[in-house]
Amino acid sequence: MKGYWSLVLHAHLPFVKHPDYGYFLEEHWLFEAISETYLPLLMNLKTLEKEGTDFRLTSSVTPPLAEMLADGVLNGKYREFLDRTLELADKEIARTKDDPYFGPLAKMYRERFEKLKNYYLNDLQGSVLNGYRHFQDTGKLEIITCGATHGYLPLMNNEKAVRAQIEIAARTHEKHFGVRPRGIWLPECAYYAGLEKILGDAGIKFFFVDSHGVLYSKPRPRYGTYAPVYTENGVAAFGRDYFSSKQVWSSKEGYPGDAYYRDFYRDIGYDLDYDYIKPYISPDGARVFTGLKYHRITGDSEFKEAYQPGVAYGKTEEHARHFVEQRIEQASEAGALMDRLPLMVSPYDAELYGHWWFEGPDFLMNVFRELAKSGEIKAVTPPEYLMEYPTNQVVEVNPSSWGDEGYYKVWLNAGNDWIYRHLHFMQDSMVKLAGKYLHGADSVKTRCLNQMARELFLCQSSDWAFLVTTGTATEYATARTKEHIHNFMKLYGMLEDDKVDFGYLEKLESKNSIFQGLDYRIFA
Repeated sequence: MKGYWSLVLHAHLPFVKHPDYGYFLEEHWLFEAISETYLPLLMNLKTLEKEGTDFRLTSSVTPPLAEMLADGVLNGKYREFLDRTLELADKEIARTKDDPYFGPLAKMYRERFEKLKNYYLNDLQGSVLNGYRHFQDTGKLEIITCGATHGYLPLMNNEKAVRAQIEIAARTHEKHFGVRPRGIWLPECAYYAGLEKILGDAGIKFFFVDSHGVLYSKPRPRYGTYAPVYTENGVAAFGRDYFSSKQVWSSKEGYPGDAYYRDFYRDIGYDLDYDYIKPYISPDGARVFTGLKYHRITGDSEFKEAYQPGVAYGKTEEHARHFVEQRIEQASEAGALMDRLPLMVSPYDAELYGHWWFEGPDFLMNVFRELAKSGEIKAVTPPEYLMEYPTNQVVEVNPSSWGDEGYYKVWLNAGNDWIYRHLHFMQDSMVKLAGKYLHGADSVKTRCLNQMARELFLCQSSDWAFLVTTGTATEYATARTKEHIHNFMKLYGMLEDDKVDFGYLEKLESKNSIFQGLDYRIFA
């Protein structure tokens, strides 16, 4: 044994639900993630389980994602999405029957989506959460939480608003997984001094920060990021390992950029004749990804060669061997300077594996196989490492995030700063109202207050400020932010005027239905 490796995946999507529409473009973020990331990962873990290969990993399932995965309306739409994709695959088999390159790929996709559908409906009984619960119960998967709606905690000016984000997250986690969470993926890995007190009060035992969050701690960490550190109240902080992250994330050196892996952007939703593909894209005519992609990365030019699944799978085996070899070498060097076995923590967005990097789930499966063969590096969860090494250095963790340049500017800049004056007003108002009605309110006011809390939570999502900064889905992100501000203020007016528009309230309760059972007094 040379050391330990901890894989940490962050499974998150913002809450998007539009029951009034049979098709809504942004709901496809969820359907793509289920088909390309969550189900393939779970299926590969099932394969490892059947063959007796040991594995350990940690994954967040954020409260908004868990709520969507448990939602009947969205699950119904996902089944329709699968059927529509299978219909398209059948058409593609007929269209490409004489094409020696694309014909076999069309058949591959037909078989793939049929397997996904069978696994989803039969093995998981139509709930992705059942798959996560299974591996949690076997001790192979440590499921952690996040902020209630991925709110950017350092930019909340009200401690009670932060506490509400954490406590609702813990309660929602318990609702879906049967236990309070032991760990948390801080939204955007964003930490500020004193946050650990709120985490500790919620029963959280550990969290993750980017490398510099630990490396710039005071005093300096004796083991760098190769061991966790404790905050003053005993909550542990795990720092991201730079080297293992770079091997996947780097656009120049990362594995996903290999020429033989599937090209993400070449999709038949954009490549094929409009009249042919029209039934499988947005009803308004906007072209979208269908998930059927026939080309490999090839190179930097626009020319792309046909994808070869067998060759690509061989690459995942090759890259998995290299990844494990590098971890052995890394652990050997670090371990020579330590009085314990070093730990390398590799946190990634879960959607990298499968959605952005099609072969990613197979790569991870093969990494676990290589770890089992080598016997020199063992995969562990953070609680397992803390159990083996319960004594750790106490430090002041450095305020930080894993955004561009490592701090907060992605979520607070000239493009999105207008959001926060509204958020701060809404947070302060919610705290005041929770205090005013601390001992209860009549049923109508209670419904208004609870829905105001939901609108605030949904508005706090860091995804909206992020999308505005990156320029992707800016229009939708801006509209969602303004929508929740408007909803909150209209409900506030109803409450103050004691005049409720029940039709409007019921519509919001149906559409923005996150956190059923929410009690507004969480803000008190």
